[in-house]
Amino acid sequence: MRTLTVYHLGHIDYTSAWEMQRRLARQRSSGQIGDTILLLEHPPTITLGNKARPEHIVATPAELAARGVVVVQSDRGGEVTYHAPGQLVAYPIFKLSQHGSDVGRYVRGLEESVIRVLAGYGLTGERVNGLTGVWVRGGAAKICAIGVKLSASGVTTHGLALNVDPDLSGFELIVPCGISDRGVTSLAVELGKAPPMAEVADRLIASLCAIFDLRPVNALS
Repeated sequence: MRTLTVYHLGHIDYTSAWEMQRRLARQRSSGQIGDTILLLEHPPTITLGNKARPEHIVATPAELAARGVVVVQSDRGGEVTYHAPGQLVAYPIFKLSQHGSDVGRYVRGLEESVIRVLAGYGLTGERVNGLTGVWVRGGAAKICAIGVKLSASGVTTHGLALNVDPDLSGFELIVPCGISDRGVTSLAVELGKAPPMAEVADRLIASLCAIFDLRPVNALS
């Protein structure tokens, strides 16, 4: 069984994590490393995917500055999303040819990993036809956003952001994922209490490894 090297990075700014992804993706492409994943939390950050529209940031620059929110144009797929402490972010650096060579199947696998984590907490995670991510309450509220990129050499970057216990008011600064008629929620809201972030991270890694047939190994740094 192939291994999955897991980096637990704690709190790290978006651009630093992005640069680390790009470095690891080059190494994965050349075969220097195997499949790898970064687990982390970002400071308040709005990211724009390749389908994002500027009007989906509804806050003014002054409001963003007052809240200490930075805006980054990313190269991932998808639209606009919000990151903040209390949100578990996972960036898999996978060689897709070893996982079916199908981006859609890969994204469904990421969704399934979160659905299994939610099930472990007694929640029913769902997909919404035509949309990406994981939802609860019959699709009324999104709990996990997903946006990925596939390099020319077939290596994935970016990934998923699962709301454990972030300040959800930050999502009011944007039109989350360009969807205006559905809400955003978190494990803390749905359960009445936030589970420990480390516990959620461990469960997510276990789910991902089960789905993609990998064995987790913690990175040395």
